[in-house]
Amino acid sequence: MSADVRDPILVEDRGDVRVVRLRDGENRFDRTSVDRWHDVLGELERIEGPLAVVITGEGKFFSNGLDLDWMQAHPDDAGPMVEDVHRLLGRLYLLPAYTVAALNGHAFAGGAMLACAADVRVMRTDRGYWCLPEVDLGLPLTGPMFAAVTARLPRAAAQDAILTGRRYTAVDAQRLGIVEHTAGEDQVLARAVELAEPMAVKDRSVIAEHKRMLFADTAATCGWRPGTS
Repeated sequence: MSADVRDPILVEDRGDVRVVRLRDGENRFDRTSVDRWHDVLGELERIEGPLAVVITGEGKFFSNGLDLDWMQAHPDDAGPMVEDVHRLLGRLYLLPAYTVAALNGHAFAGGAMLACAADVRVMRTDRGYWCLPEVDLGLPLTGPMFAAVTARLPRAAAQDAILTGRRYTAVDAQRLGIVEHTAGEDQVLARAVELAEPMAVKDRSVIAEHKRMLFADTAATCGWRPGTS
């Protein structure tokens, strides 16, 4: 898979692992990035044979969620774009390959939800927070967003995160079960690839069926069903 230098998402091959690298500054969701996300997931779904996926960002941010400035400037497309973010989360939950989120930096709001939609998470220890700040922004979670968070997080962690808007360090996030692994700055991506590699050769049809059993209701709430576009 190739991408233009201006592409907000670059996909890199590392053997049987595809690294999906977000590289658009704060990696916020706007029309361009969301459309590109769906293109990338479509490409990954069409791959036959061994595959696992690692999602990461660059610099300070993993993802800072919805681009509220873009939404304000494009009010007619803001609602449909958010619906496509919902679908993206559901689609990632059901992606027929094992997925690892390598949190290189801040994961806020929609970025935190994106991390939830991966099968496992590695968070950087020395910098970056995981946070659902909607209570401070005055923007309640949508039903699909709530489903995307609560399908993954332990109940107590989800309640604390949603009600308080607290910013969690890697240590706190691991203690509460928000992330499973932590690593230093120079090891986050390597650790994520290390976790992904042995999963790439497992039977993807079985992974897909097990994900369906686990998360079909979540994906449907998010507006995604396999075979749609």
